[in-house]
Amino acid sequence: MCWSRHPRRRKTVVADFAIYLAQQRNVKAFYTTPIKALSNQKYHDLVETYGADKVGLLTGDTSINSEADIVVMTTEVLRNMLYEHSTTLSALRYVVLDEVHYLADRFRGPVWEEVIIHLPSSVRIVGLSATVSNVEDFADWIASVRGETKLIVSEHRPVPLDQYVLVQKDPRTEPELFDLYRRNDMGEQTTKTNLRLVNRLEELDRMELKRAKKDSRFNDDRHRHGRGGRPQRVRKVDRYQPRRWAVVDELNFLKMLPAIYFVFSRNGCDEAVEQCLNAGLRLTTDDEAKRIRMIVDEMIEGQLTREDLRTLHFSQFRYALEEGFAAHHAGMIALFKQIVERLFEEGLIKVVFATETLALGINMPARSVVVEKLEKYNGTGIVPLTPGEYTQLTGRAGRRGIDTIGNAIVADHRGFKPETAVALSSKRVYPLHSSFQATFNMAVNLLNSSDYETARDTLDHSFAQWEANESAWQIEANIDTLRKALRGYEDAMRMDEGDMTDLLRIRMKLSDLQKNERRRLKHEVFASNADRSRAFRRLDAQIAALKEQEANHPCKKSPDFNHMMKWGHRWMRESRELERLEHRYESRTGSVARQFDRICDILAMLGYLDRTDSDGHRDYQLTEHGQLLRRLYNERDLVLAQAITHGVFDDLDAPQFAAIISSLLYEPRRGEGGEPRRYPGGPQGAVIQAANELRDMDEQVLTLCEANGLENYLQPLDFGIVDLIYDWAYGDSLSQVLSNSEMTGGDFVRTTKRIADVLQQIAVAEPYLGENGEQLADVAREAYERVNRGIVAYSGVD
Repeated sequence: MCWSRHPRRRKTVVADFAIYLAQQRNVKAFYTTPIKALSNQKYHDLVETYGADKVGLLTGDTSINSEADIVVMTTEVLRNMLYEHSTTLSALRYVVLDEVHYLADRFRGPVWEEVIIHLPSSVRIVGLSATVSNVEDFADWIASVRGETKLIVSEHRPVPLDQYVLVQKDPRTEPELFDLYRRNDMGEQTTKTNLRLVNRLEELDRMELKRAKKDSRFNDDRHRHGRGGRPQRVRKVDRYQPRRWAVVDELNFLKMLPAIYFVFSRNGCDEAVEQCLNAGLRLTTDDEAKRIRMIVDEMIEGQLTREDLRTLHFSQFRYALEEGFAAHHAGMIALFKQIVERLFEEGLIKVVFATETLALGINMPARSVVVEKLEKYNGTGIVPLTPGEYTQLTGRAGRRGIDTIGNAIVADHRGFKPETAVALSSKRVYPLHSSFQATFNMAVNLLNSSDYETARDTLDHSFAQWEANESAWQIEANIDTLRKALRGYEDAMRMDEGDMTDLLRIRMKLSDLQKNERRRLKHEVFASNADRSRAFRRLDAQIAALKEQEANHPCKKSPDFNHMMKWGHRWMRESRELERLEHRYESRTGSVARQFDRICDILAMLGYLDRTDSDGHRDYQLTEHGQLLRRLYNERDLVLAQAITHGVFDDLDAPQFAAIISSLLYEPRRGEGGEPRRYPGGPQGAVIQAANELRDMDEQVLTLCEANGLENYLQPLDFGIVDLIYDWAYGDSLSQVLSNSEMTGGDFVRTTKRIADVLQQIAVAEPYLGENGEQLADVAREAYERVNRGIVAYSGVD
């Protein structure tokens, strides 16, 4: 096992050598990535090196030369192959896990740990990342799971990086570029903040404050009162934020293009392109524009219909490209993103406005990187960038072999302080923490190939449990210290009259009943007032009995009792702390396996597992329902399995089936989702009936999880695109489907591809679908064919 924290490109040397060794030794090598775009790019790179006959590609919806000596794939594909015991693994000896820090991702991260744990011991793993600080901890865990591990760490950056801040006084003035750090006599940036920048920002603050005070509508430090003494709105004083087009124009003047301009909003990226065009900026020559048009038309030819192109606003997209600008975000279809990537790599596009997804691995280096803000929306609220995220973004700056210096530029914005940028840029890495947790699908797959104790032991080897155990050692040390202290107090309290600790435990129990138990009963819901009265009478009887024991305890007769109670109070305080620490220790050690136990209990309750204990040892066997669940790889795997086994989909035709499946996968953006514009078939139709039953299934599973102490991170089912998917499966064009919808073409294609993947899973699971299995599998296959057409079927690897 080899781990690298090399900067981008340098770290791939380790991976390339592993693939070279596999070729020399006539064995297989897999190269895994977290996203399909990375897989496609790596596939083309390896084909160029080893030839198309030697390289394959597997990304769920694409399969090319799957039995090749070198296969590029998404990490989920490899995980599924391991669970299915694929024969493709027989000659496998090397696996590269690119961007392995994805292991921390809350939703997809567990897949990386599953792969690391389950790969045969004969396979050597190469883990690649550029942004991890606790790599030693991670390497120690790898060593504990897979044996000897070599850690390769390099902090050298092939192209040095200079840090800047761009500010602008007002719209009438030119932007100003300041060094973030002071420079030494050699002209190199140091680690000390540039005082000229600090002074300039303070000057701009004073100027803005002066302007605000002149404005009779506002006051910066207190509410101004209008008629009747009522307070009026107060504006917070903020510096002017440079316009995107002005930033681009300044960078062009300073010869700092090409650049990637990170804007943490899809709409913001599209608006930025439009703003640059409206400002009259053009960054390309006539020859470059002609070359761009030729490449774009060549890549588009035969892929999309004219109607699709109109729906996707292709003319505007191509015009912006010819002027030297492009957006790049998840709302775009894969083909458009690939066009942008190719043109940027060839130096034809000068500025790409991108969301942070572009920072993940795709080979698109630039001379400069602009970060619009040091904060972003994370799905629930505005949060600051982490040092790791900042490193990923600015890691694009500096083209090896072309640029002598890379430029990282932060645009001045509301709340910006130089020290924030300093903190982010001086910490080029961030700690990697596990997001691993057992899932229903994982549980049945583990129990399919091993007994219960072995499965539990496997989970005990996860990085999550390793981290928990590492944090538990300090607690364990504190527990030992407390136990020694308690023994010392007990020695000091020894008396002939009786056991002082017995009396202290009675007092502690009495205190718990009088405070905690009485409070609990006050808030408990009882079936009747009679039940409530009985509960309180029982409590009062317990308290009275303990009071009597305490009053008549022999230790109270000792002449040294009051002196002993000085030690007793300490003993009780430390005993409480010991209980708290023991609970914390217990919650950390074996926490992943306990979660697995809860999952097994739920699956046994629902009929997916049969409990088969023998000789006092717990064990399980998969039922037919369990075999079905084993083949469903979906965040709502159990809900989908429940719906199938309870016949929720039995009365649906292919378009209706595809439409309902969308609710298990659709992730609406802000302001979208909820209910569709219409349910196909109307309010009494089969679709809305299935939707209501599916909601009930989802609620039942959620209730079971909560009752068994399992956390749920999923949002409620969303039926917001049921009508869109139905229309698409029914044969409507892309323009017809997306008319009067806020959904982008890229979001539609990505979601529909996921629906197609789940439909394939259901079709393949035909032997385990129950009485109507053959019919449901046929409907799933037809639904797959209906949705996987046109722009959705485009793989983007040709």
